Amino acid sequence: MSFPIRPIAESEWTAYVNVMNEGFGWTAPPGMIERFKAETEFDRTLAVFDGEVMVGTTGVFSLSMAVPGGRLLPVGGVTSVSVLPSHRRRGVLSQMMRRQLADIRERGESVAALYASESGIYGRFGYGRAASQLSFRINKRAAAFVADAPVDPSLRIRVAPPAEVRAELEALFASVVTARPGRYERHAAFWAGNLADDEADQRGMGALRCVLAEDDGGVRGYALFRIKTSWDETGLPEGEVHLYDLEASDPTAYALLWRHLLDRDLATTLRTGSRPVDDPIQALLADSRQLRATWGDELWVRLVEVDRALAARAYAAPLDLVIEVDDDVCPWNAGRWRLTADPSGAECKQVEDEPDLTVPVAALGSAYLGDGQLGPMLGAGLLREHTPGAVRGLATAMSWSPKPWAGRTF
Repeated sequence: MSFPIRPIAESEWTAYVNVMNEGFGWTAPPGMIERFKAETEFDRTLAVFDGEVMVGTTGVFSLSMAVPGGRLLPVGGVTSVSVLPSHRRRGVLSQMMRRQLADIRERGESVAALYASESGIYGRFGYGRAASQLSFRINKRAAAFVADAPVDPSLRIRVAPPAEVRAELEALFASVVTARPGRYERHAAFWAGNLADDEADQRGMGALRCVLAEDDGGVRGYALFRIKTSWDETGLPEGEVHLYDLEASDPTAYALLWRHLLDRDLATTLRTGSRPVDDPIQALLADSRQLRATWGDELWVRLVEVDRALAARAYAAPLDLVIEVDDDVCPWNAGRWRLTADPSGAECKQVEDEPDLTVPVAALGSAYLGDGQLGPMLGAGLLREHTPGAVRGLATAMSWSPKPWAGRTF
C-alpha cells in the first residue's frame, strides 16, 4: 500500500510524539519531549498518514561525523523511526525508509547512520552494523592500575557543577571529536540533553556530577557521572558510580579521571552503559577480570552514494579492487565500482570490468567506519569472492584504529 508522506509542521508535534510513544511503548516525560523538540529539524521529519491519522514517523539530524582519517563528513543521522502497531506489515516502514534515503541523497549526504531499537530491522534497507559498544561494571576494591600507568604531577582534578563548566566541556569535546570514527559534533541542543538533570534524567541515581582534569594550560579531560548511594544491612557502604561521559585529550588525563572515579568513597562498583570496545581502561587495570563486560551493537551505517562515501575516508593499506555492489533499495548504487586507495587518498569510479568480489551494500556500511564483518560474512556465504584474497584485502584496507564508536544515542 502507498500512504501520503510528508514533513510535519511544528503544530503537529504532539501527534508525532504520540506515534513514537505508542510505537516504542513508552511515555516520555514532558521535559525530555521539549528537549527532543529543540533538537528536531522539522524540515527533515517525515510522517505517514492514513487519512487524517498519523501512523508513522521518522526524522534526520544533520550530523558532522568523523570517518577514518579524521575527516568530518556530512551524515544523515536517522532518528524517531516508529509505526503505529495498528499499521505494522502494511508497508509504512518501507515507504518511509526509501523516501528518507532519497531525501538524504538529495541533501548531498553520502552516508546515513542510526541507532537501531531492533537490530533485525535495518539490514533489509542496506544498513550494516558499523560500531559496537561495551557496557561494564568494575569492582572498585580490586581496581588497581598497572605499575606503569601514566602520571603527570602537573595535572589536578577540579569538581564543578556541570552546567557551570559547559563551555569548557564543549571545547574539550570539540578538540577530540575527530580522533575516533563515529564521533559527531554536538550542537547546543545536544549539549542541553547531555547535561539535563531533571528527576526523570536522574532515575534514582542522584544529581549529575562533573570532574575536570586540568593543568595550568587548561582542561585536558572531563567525566560526567552520577552516584547511587546505598548501604547494606550492616551499615557498610555499597554505592555505585554510574559513568555517562568521559573524554580526554591525552592518556595521562584519561588515566587520572578513571583513577578519580574508581577512588570515590562510599562506592564499591563503577558502571557504565556504553564505552568503545577498545576502551583503554581495559589495559590500565592490573587485573582485567575486574571489568565485567557485556557487548552490544552501537552505530549502524548505510552508504547512500557508494562512490562518494568510499572516496571520503582514509584506508589502512593500499587497495585496487573492483567491487560489485548489490543494492535494491538505492538502485543508483548497484553496479561495479573500482576502489583505489593509497596514503594520498582514495578514488571510486563506476566501471564495467570483471569484479573481484560481490557484496551487498550493507556489508560496505558495516565496514565503513573501520570495524566491519567482511571476513565473517564471507565465511557465512553472504559475500562472493571472485579473486582469491579480495575480501581480506578490502577488510584490511577498511580496518581502523581506534575502533568506531559514536558515544551518544540520537
